[in-house]
Amino acid sequence: MTTVNSEKLSSARFTEATDAFVEVFTASVDFDQRMAQQDIQGSIAHATMLAACKILTEQERDDIIQGLTQISTEISNGEFVWSIKQEDVHMNIEARLTDLIGIAGKKLHTGRSRNDQVATDIRLYLRSEIVHITAELSRLQRAILDLAEQHADTIMPGFTHLQVAQPVTFGHHLMAWFEMLSRDQERLQDCCKRINVMPLGAAALAGTSYPIDRFMTAELLGFSRPSANSLDSVSDRDFAIEFTAAASLIMMHLSRFSEELILWSSAQFDFINMPDAFCTGSSIMPQKKNPDVPELVRGKSGRVTGHLIALLMLMKSQPLAYNKDNQEDKEPLFDTVDTLLNCLRAYADMIPHIQAKKANMYASAKRGFATATDLADYLVRKGMAFRDAHEVVGLAVRLGLESSRDLSELSLAELQQFSTLIVADVFDYLTLEGSVAARKHIGGTAPDTVRSAIEAARVGLVPR
Repeated sequence: MTTVNSEKLSSARFTEATDAFVEVFTASVDFDQRMAQQDIQGSIAHATMLAACKILTEQERDDIIQGLTQISTEISNGEFVWSIKQEDVHMNIEARLTDLIGIAGKKLHTGRSRNDQVATDIRLYLRSEIVHITAELSRLQRAILDLAEQHADTIMPGFTHLQVAQPVTFGHHLMAWFEMLSRDQERLQDCCKRINVMPLGAAALAGTSYPIDRFMTAELLGFSRPSANSLDSVSDRDFAIEFTAAASLIMMHLSRFSEELILWSSAQFDFINMPDAFCTGSSIMPQKKNPDVPELVRGKSGRVTGHLIALLMLMKSQPLAYNKDNQEDKEPLFDTVDTLLNCLRAYADMIPHIQAKKANMYASAKRGFATATDLADYLVRKGMAFRDAHEVVGLAVRLGLESSRDLSELSLAELQQFSTLIVADVFDYLTLEGSVAARKHIGGTAPDTVRSAIEAARVGLVPR
C-alpha cells in the first residue's frame, strides 16, 4: 500500500497516513471549490453569531472575518492554492485561515460540523444560481412574447399526432411555449421555499451543546428559518433533487421546442428560417444547414434527466444521518446548473432571430382540411347532432381528397349534396381566417385574443 504524509486538520485519530489513491479518490476539492464564496459567507455569519453568543470574543470574530475576507479576495483573483490533502473546500479555507490568523482560525468550527456546513453551502449556492436561471428564463420568455406579437395574425396548421388538425396562429403556438416556461418559473420559485431553510447549527447530526442562536445565523444568511430536526438537516438532499426535477422539466420543454424547430426548418416543412449563427454546415454536403443548437439542446435534456435519476438513486438507500455517499450529490447538481443555464442562454439568444415563412405556413394549413371541425360546428349551430355533422363533414372531406381541393374550394352545390342545412354563409367559416377569428374566448387562437394574452403575460413576467 502506498501512503502519503498527511497534513489534514482531522487526522489525529489515525495511526497511519491515508493511502495515496484513497486520498485522491475521496477528495472533493476539485469540484466543491465552486462553493468557496458560499462557504465563506456561511462562516462569516457563523463567527458573527458565535461572538454575539459570547462563544468567541469580538477580537476573534474580527480576526476571522478579516482573514475570510482576504481568502475571498485570493480566490476571486485566482491566487488561492488548493490542496487535495485538505480534502474539500471547507478544510482548505479553514487551513488557510489558520495560517493567516492563528488559533482563532481553529475556533471558527466551534458549534458546527462539515455535515451542516456543506448542507448550508449547497443551499446558498443553489439559491444564488436560481436567481441567474430565472433571469435567463425571463429573457427567453420576453423573446417568445416579442416573436408571438409579430405573428399574432400569421396562420399555420395546428397539429395533433403530427397531422394537420385545425388552423392556429404562429403567435398562439409560441404562447403555448410561453405557458410551459411560466410553469417552470413557478416551480423554481416554489422550490426556493424549501431550499431557503438553514441547516447550520445542526452540527454532525445531533445539534451542539454550545448556546448558539440559529435564528440569528439564519437571518444573517437570508434564510427564512433554521431547520427543525438536526438528523434531517445534515442528511436531506430533497431540495437538490427537487431543483433537478424542475430543471429536468425545463429541459424537457426546451427539447420539445427543439423538436419543432428542427422539423419546421426542414425542407419537408419549411416553416421557418433558422439564424445562420445558430446552425452549422456539413463537412461533405455544401448545401446543408444543420440546426445544431436545437439538436444539442434536445440531446442535453437527457443529460439533465440522468442527473435527476442519479440523485434519486444516491439517496434511496441511505440511513440517517450523513453518509459519504452525499459527496456524489455535487457534480450532478453543478452540471445540471451549468447545462440548464447554457441551454436557456442559447435559446434566449436564438429565438429573436427566427424568421417565419408565412406563405408556406398558410399553404400547409390549407392542405390538411384544417377547417373540417368548423364545418361540423356550423352544422351543429344549424340544429344537427354533432355525430351526424361529423359524418357529413367526413363525406365532404372525401370529395375534397378525390378532387384535390380544400373544403373552402368546393362549390355550394357540392356541399349541399351532403346536407340542405348548408347555405351560402358557410364560406365565412371555411376560410382559415374565419376559423381562427371565431376562437376568441380566453385561451383561443383568435389574433385579438393572442394579443391580449401577450399583453397580460408581459405584466406578469418576473422583473428583469
